[in-house]
Amino acid sequence: MKYSRTNRTNVRRWQVAGVAAVAVALVGVGLGVASAAENTAPTVNCPVVANKLGAVPASAQAEITRNLALLNTQIAEANKRLVTSQGEGGVNFIQNAILGPLKDKRVATINRMLTAIGRTAAKPVLDVNALATCSLNQNGGGVAAPEPTVVPSATTAAGGGATTAAAPTVNCPAVAGKLGAVPASAQAEIERNLALLNTQIAEANKRLVTSQGEGGVNFIQNAILGPLKDKRVATINRMLTAIGRTAAKPVLDVNALATCSLNQNGGGVAAPEPTSVPSATAAAGGGAATAAAPTVNCPAVADKLGAVPASAQAEIDRNLALLNTQIAEANKRLATSQGEGGVNFIQNAILGPLKDKRVATINRMATAIGRTAAKPVLDVNGLATCSLNQ
Repeated sequence: MKYSRTNRTNVRRWQVAGVAAVAVALVGVGLGVASAAENTAPTVNCPVVANKLGAVPASAQAEITRNLALLNTQIAEANKRLVTSQGEGGVNFIQNAILGPLKDKRVATINRMLTAIGRTAAKPVLDVNALATCSLNQNGGGVAAPEPTVVPSATTAAGGGATTAAAPTVNCPAVAGKLGAVPASAQAEIERNLALLNTQIAEANKRLVTSQGEGGVNFIQNAILGPLKDKRVATINRMLTAIGRTAAKPVLDVNALATCSLNQNGGGVAAPEPTSVPSATAAAGGGAATAAAPTVNCPAVADKLGAVPASAQAEIDRNLALLNTQIAEANKRLATSQGEGGVNFIQNAILGPLKDKRVATINRMATAIGRTAAKPVLDVNGLATCSLNQ
């Protein structure tokens, strides 16, 4: 039986159509397989962090919320990478290219949150390594809900609730009560330095709050208490010097007064360092008297000059007045320099220079008289030498 040309053409058309149909079917199966494979890409399964942080200080709330949201972003990026990289790399590809970097990001993010809380409250003690390590859900899926980004605040509400853990505070010995009666001339400087002690304490307490969670075991001692002690030593010594200028310099254990301890649970001294101290100036009704500074005791010169010619009188009067001025200046220097220098300070810095001035002044007077009369023969060295009234 012979087929016509038309029949052969029809058979050929049906064969082509059949092949095309099979191809379409195979393509459809392939797409379905690919779609199924994509739907079953593994996903990361990460520990929840938010509920491990505890009550968060209001000052850290915004930063904590921002970083919790970042944890969600990191998880989403890792899941997307798991989908787009399927079939890439070897057996350790996911660990090295996705889970490892994800852990590093989470470690940094969790530590930022702990530091933020630690600035104004007790820093949470967490197993950061465990919280940062994510596992793999081989069949897709993952945590039922994303990382919460809202955490309880540590600020006390009107009706009660959690309170921010108190930062430690410094507890410093009081200084004002150890100074005794202060000379009126030193009163302003003493009060200024006592106020400075309070400022130093306030600055240290602020640093204790803002640096919570920083540094190692010796951070507070090295960065706060040590520098505070150095400042207090300098301030206390300035007060002792100020008093010593016009009264007996107080003998204090400066090292002990400058050393502050730590109140671990906050609080501290009940009141700030007093900035008013009793004055050593005697009031009308009595009270403490300023410890007397020594004064100079100089030999009289006028009665050793004899009869003075009229032509020399004005110069003699001027130089006798100068001797009094020199004595007054020396007495003032004795008052203002109390407590300064060593054992020879008064001799070297006050009595010695005073003698030199008196020698020159007495010699000028003897010369003035000698111009028109017999020059007086004087023991200049003896008249120029002053002793000390302790």
